[in-house]
Amino acid sequence: MSGREEPAVDVESPTATARTSHRHRTRGAVTLSLAGIVAAGLLAGAPGASADRPGGRGGQPFPEVPRVPLAVGTGGAVSTVDPYATQIGLDVLADGGTAVDAAVAAAAALGVTEPYSAGLGGGGFLLHYDAETGDVDAYDSRETAPASFTDDVFLGEDGQPLPFRDVVSSGLSVGVPGTAALWERLAETEGTHPLAELLAPARELARRGFVVDRTFSDQTAGNADRFRQFPATADVFLPGGDVPQPGDVFRNPDLARAYDQLARRGTETLYGGGPMGRAVVRAARYPRTAAGVEVFPGQVTASDLAAYEVLEPEPVRSDYRGLEVVGMPVPSSGGLAVAESLNLLEAYDEITGAPLADVPQDAYLHRFAEATATAFADRNRYVGDVPGVPADELVSQGFADERACALFDPDRAAARPVPFGSPDGDYSADPATCTSAGTQAPPRDDHGTTHLVVADASGDVVSYTLTIEQTGGSGITVPGYGFLLNNELTDFSFAPTTPGVPEPNLPGPGKRPRSSMSPTVVLQDGTAVAGLGSPGGSTIITTVAQVLTGYLDRGLPLVDAIAAPRVSSRNGSTTTVEPEVADGPLGAALRARGHQLSTSAEIGAATAVRVLPGGGFEAAAETVRRGGGSAGVVAPG
Repeated sequence: MSGREEPAVDVESPTATARTSHRHRTRGAVTLSLAGIVAAGLLAGAPGASADRPGGRGGQPFPEVPRVPLAVGTGGAVSTVDPYATQIGLDVLADGGTAVDAAVAAAAALGVTEPYSAGLGGGGFLLHYDAETGDVDAYDSRETAPASFTDDVFLGEDGQPLPFRDVVSSGLSVGVPGTAALWERLAETEGTHPLAELLAPARELARRGFVVDRTFSDQTAGNADRFRQFPATADVFLPGGDVPQPGDVFRNPDLARAYDQLARRGTETLYGGGPMGRAVVRAARYPRTAAGVEVFPGQVTASDLAAYEVLEPEPVRSDYRGLEVVGMPVPSSGGLAVAESLNLLEAYDEITGAPLADVPQDAYLHRFAEATATAFADRNRYVGDVPGVPADELVSQGFADERACALFDPDRAAARPVPFGSPDGDYSADPATCTSAGTQAPPRDDHGTTHLVVADASGDVVSYTLTIEQTGGSGITVPGYGFLLNNELTDFSFAPTTPGVPEPNLPGPGKRPRSSMSPTVVLQDGTAVAGLGSPGGSTIITTVAQVLTGYLDRGLPLVDAIAAPRVSSRNGSTTTVEPEVADGPLGAALRARGHQLSTSAEIGAATAVRVLPGGGFEAAAETVRRGGGSAGVVAPG
């Protein structure tokens, strides 16, 4: 462990010259008017446009923007957890930008207002449906392990796993970030605006400040002791040593400087040996800590940054109720687990003869919990950044039918942990022959993230989940740049969870840790009709699946499907439920079926957009969770 003083940070002058050019398609205007932001009292400009030095404190703070959970209209739609990000995305759409343009601009804004969930120090997964071609492209900007990582890196000298609490707030948890690389890739290949213009609103938001809400304040308070271990973090997120309170104005001039540097130099400044990259390496390898605090040093090098790649894998596709559900592939487990959960629910329909749409609410929640617990058993056993993941079999209906046959009882919860199956292509739905393969202890839970959905006037849809992992990431802020580094490498399993059972999610050189992120796009006859997703660690999978089934099976309007009380069974000893379930008749009915319940105040924070017939849009977000989300359309009505 190390409390070593970090070397001085080389912060680039904001007047430096850009090294990279932008090669972007022209679908609309190139000049960003930001009319919607101006109408909301915000003002942005191109890098260097302000008389104040980027990163300075000049200018009036942005006023508070209302939170609206449902919006219907035309011209495009945006749904995020934050009203500033939603407004910025809508303005880009109104200026002729594509869904990709708006997604990048909104994500950059979330890096300002949701810095404990997302930002330049993290990564994510994105799906883009192109209405012109009908294609859905997947983008993997997941963080990677350093080349020096081994499968025993998280084991102590005694061969036992290091304490999670010691690893999470240390350089050892930091993976190579991928967010900036994804933004530049998208701006150059899919957008109509160069990255510099897309970053401008977020840069101004960071420079001038925004009004703190309850969630931001509570998350800061929950991390305050950890943040005080790192002086650079305390300087940024505990201004004057205090937790920002609701109604305060929070500014991050260092992050404004980071966005300005990216706008001028492109990602060469991070991945090409530039000053931002050097600062990231120093912060991860030699975390500067408060007196008396020692933490594990990291292993990220300049070579690891230079080797980083945004991947474009084939997405996961499955059928549900006549629709095509598209999700992210490995190293995300989200697309596979959501698909298997939905397939299992269809199998339960066959077993019981009662469609999910017609059963009482307690029976629906029982079926849902059994399906997700089963999918998690298979996810934990087979999914990781390793060769030979049986993805096609895991999302096959035959496999789901065999799993349902072996485990499902309409009146009784299966014993936990549910055993994993054999996705070998040889399936039986005969009760006399269907079996499970073996049992594996569930891994440690994961956390964090944020999600956004955008649709543009042409019908393109983007569903994007981005993260720095745990709320507050590693707790380490890059000095001079104002963003937190991820603790994504703690998503690896520190050691095999069950002796004798292969563990696909051990760390290794250049590997990407398994994720639960589940950006999803739903197609009908090849045309996108919805996009959705959620933050929430491993509860992302259950949240996305429950919103889908609430909307598609239970007949709830989309905003009500998002607001409905949630359950999350992830093959642990308990089924997690929100208080409205735990404390009422539904909780009693689930307990009567054998479910051991635990309570969580909130599960997930979903956002979604529906593409309506005739060119309209419906954007929906949380009504209460995290203080309510923010949904908007370009032209309401």
